[in-house]
Amino acid sequence: MWQLHDALPAHFRSVVLLGAFVGLRVAEIAALRVEDVDFMRGIVTPAIQYPAEELKTEASKNPIPIPAELAVMLNANPVQWGSDTIVVGAFGRSVSPYTIEQAFSVARETVDGLPAGFRIHDLRHYFASLLIAAGLDIKTVQARLRHASAKTTLDTYGHMWPDRDESSRAAVSAALVRTEAPGRLDAPRAGQSR
Repeated sequence: MWQLHDALPAHFRSVVLLGAFVGLRVAEIAALRVEDVDFMRGIVTPAIQYPAEELKTEASKNPIPIPAELAVMLNANPVQWGSDTIVVGAFGRSVSPYTIEQAFSVARETVDGLPAGFRIHDLRHYFASLLIAAGLDIKTVQARLRHASAKTTLDTYGHMWPDRDESSRAAVSAALVRTEAPGRLDAPRAGQSR
């Protein structure tokens, strides 16, 4: 991600930050305003998508907590340009998703190892995989992606959760060990049958 971040012009680098570490969609990235980010508390709350449309769902309006380091990085463009939006063009003005996608396409070609056709929306997938790999549960991932239901999250990302066969095996084994405690004659010992 950082190679892609660095390949973009400085004023577009927040595209990668908002996609890969906040999970925003490209129309949300283009429309994210300074007023939608609480830099002190570390909360991003999308309110509109480009150009000034309602968000995809009601759940899309849910706040997303971000670390202080990311809040500082996202504040770079507004500080430099005095802009109302987080992502700006070369002259500090807001830009369309098309303009963002064009710059992203150019940068993407300079980064080795990205899958063919890697899109801005794939940054959102990266965000989901980052959360899942960190061990977050389905409801938390759903909330961070701002999906209306956990079914959407599971249908899209269910394959990324680690295989729980060994965890379930260990849980049953622990229960069996407890039933084999001394004085418990009602449970068969391992390898025995009744």
